Amino acid sequence: MAEDPQLSASPNEDNLLSRLRDWRAAREAEMHSDLFEEAVELPDPRALDLVLRVGELLLASGESTEVVSESMLSLSVAFELPRSEVSVTFTAITLSTHPGGDHPPITGERVVRRRTLDYFRVNELHALVQDAALGAVELEGAVARLRAIKRARSPYPNWLIVTGFGLIASSASLMVGGQLAVAAAAFLATVLGDRTSAFLARRGVAEFYQMTGATMVASSIGVGLLWASDSLELELQAGAVITGNIMALLPGRPLVASLQEGISGSYVSGSARLLEVFLTLGAIITGVGAVAYTAVRLGVDVTLDDLPTLGTDLSLPVLIGAAGIAMAFAVSLTVPPPMLPWIGLMGVMIWVIYAGVRGLLDAPPIMGTAAGAVAIGVVGHALARRTRRPVLPYVIPAIAPLLPGSILYRGLLEITLSQPVQGLLSLSEAVAIGLGLGAGVSFGGELIRAFQRGGLAGAGRRSRPAARRSRGAV
Repeated sequence: MAEDPQLSASPNEDNLLSRLRDWRAAREAEMHSDLFEEAVELPDPRALDLVLRVGELLLASGESTEVVSESMLSLSVAFELPRSEVSVTFTAITLSTHPGGDHPPITGERVVRRRTLDYFRVNELHALVQDAALGAVELEGAVARLRAIKRARSPYPNWLIVTGFGLIASSASLMVGGQLAVAAAAFLATVLGDRTSAFLARRGVAEFYQMTGATMVASSIGVGLLWASDSLELELQAGAVITGNIMALLPGRPLVASLQEGISGSYVSGSARLLEVFLTLGAIITGVGAVAYTAVRLGVDVTLDDLPTLGTDLSLPVLIGAAGIAMAFAVSLTVPPPMLPWIGLMGVMIWVIYAGVRGLLDAPPIMGTAAGAVAIGVVGHALARRTRRPVLPYVIPAIAPLLPGSILYRGLLEITLSQPVQGLLSLSEAVAIGLGLGAGVSFGGELIRAFQRGGLAGAGRRSRPAARRSRGAV
């Protein structure tokens, strides 16, 4: 495979997807000879298998359907698969190529049955796609690299990933006003909940019930600490244990992906991911609600007077908590270690913007959330372009400090304490904040696309499905 001088000579910071689209447009015109030409060389089946397996692993590791489609199409052109069409949904990947002449189309499909968010693999797969597009790797080398990526170990040991979940909860409890003892209890509760979920998974229990079980275990520890605090007059902010656990379990990645894919035109996948979000929220609500109802019936003094709230504090412990949540989320998602400092800074940034908008403008939480998410979208996409890495490992952990754990917990308690209207309003606010996070991050990325070199009128922008549906492409 010869190196394409047009692509290899562009080491600037233009958006990867746009560069790949422009490069494909030039290559496809050369590759697509007459459809009914008699002498036709059949495509290499190894190339077909490689493209399908790369797409499958990208989708299973947490990448969006738009990026998976672009990566597969780029590999198809790089390895000379003629007239390729790619279809990517939430669970299936299809690749069809037509050799021409009197040969029928060749179609292959892969089904994603198991998903594990692994941004280390996503990063390595992106590097493989870029090298193939630059002509820096031949087919045999690409196959060998894909095998190595599949066999590669995570940059973090399993115990550190489990610890990362606990650190999310402990950092979140510090942000909402919990003491060190409460942060330690939140850490323990979340780790035990995660181990409960893993135990149920090994027994073949559905993921919904895994999540419910993890939430019930962690919430029970929080209620137990609340009872001990009231009995011994310790004045501990025990509710921060449950808030921290909720924030560790909230589905930040599917939420952002569902809105991104809907905006980019992948409506089927976007709807499926949004349903996944609401099923996860349903599991959390079920677990926390059952424990809270049982606690009230047993006489535990659960009140709404002193619940943990996110607030707008800019003190050092809160900023450390924001950075800690973002970096702990990154570890749990196996984000490559060199990216962790940037993610910690972005976690602090989103919190400062959120608190500043609310404090200076006296704005509601949704406004501060949207402003912070847009900033994260802009900075995350800019960093991804500069470092030639995928964008999701930057933006997903960075939005974690604003996940609506405290509002969700308040809504569940209000419903439990016979205030259903106020409880439903709180739950609606939590959902709105979550959607604001996803939409804000996506809008930040659109701003980067709009004002990057060449603007939205470039060939790569026109070939984007979402752009073709707009008036700007007419």
